Amino acid sequence: MEAVAQVQYKVMYYKMLKAYRDFSITQTIEFFKEFRKDRLTTGAVTQSSTVLAKHITAMANLKEKNTVVELGSGTGVFTKDIVKRLSNDATFFAIELNEFFVEQTKLNCPEAQVYHSDAKEIQKYLHSNNKQLCDCIISGLPWSCFDEKLQIELIDNIYDSLEKGGEFLTFSYVQSPFLPKGRKFKKLLEDKFKVTIKTKTVWLNLPPAFVYICRK
Repeated sequence: MEAVAQVQYKVMYYKMLKAYRDFSITQTIEFFKEFRKDRLTTGAVTQSSTVLAKHITAMANLKEKNTVVELGSGTGVFTKDIVKRLSNDATFFAIELNEFFVEQTKLNCPEAQVYHSDAKEIQKYLHSNNKQLCDCIISGLPWSCFDEKLQIELIDNIYDSLEKGGEFLTFSYVQSPFLPKGRKFKKLLEDKFKVTIKTKTVWLNLPPAFVYICRK
């Protein structure tokens, strides 16, 4: 049994390496520096994995979406997959508060429109793209770092920016449902949206994470 366990750990280790193979050591170090500099806007010590990116974008059914907004693009891990999955005539832009991450997203996804601004400004940038509402918002925001007042304000902005039937997708770490803040955030989503679904856990992420799919 011990030998089998060792093999399983090795397989998991190599899968994890594969999930993060697109990130250079320099990029990872710079991400960690941003985390140390401001933990309020950078809620993790490293980027989300490519596996989590593929999971959240697959759940969004992006080929069917007309107007997509990403909040908190980070280094562009989700952005890359969003751009790949969009239909040719879809409108897409990302909003990122951290200036370093704005530049990283632009570097990694030169075809994406990235605004250096606060996530609360969704409607401002929808209007600048000649849109009143969107049908999908994907978030990489560090919700656990925000106080309840800010969470409510952001969720209200997100809800008001979605058309009826529009979807909001965000991820949360596996430990979140066991923590008071995580339980409050889940209730906030359930109280606000018509439907809130929790997906399976993506273990190949640091830390492991799952996705909330919320429908207006």
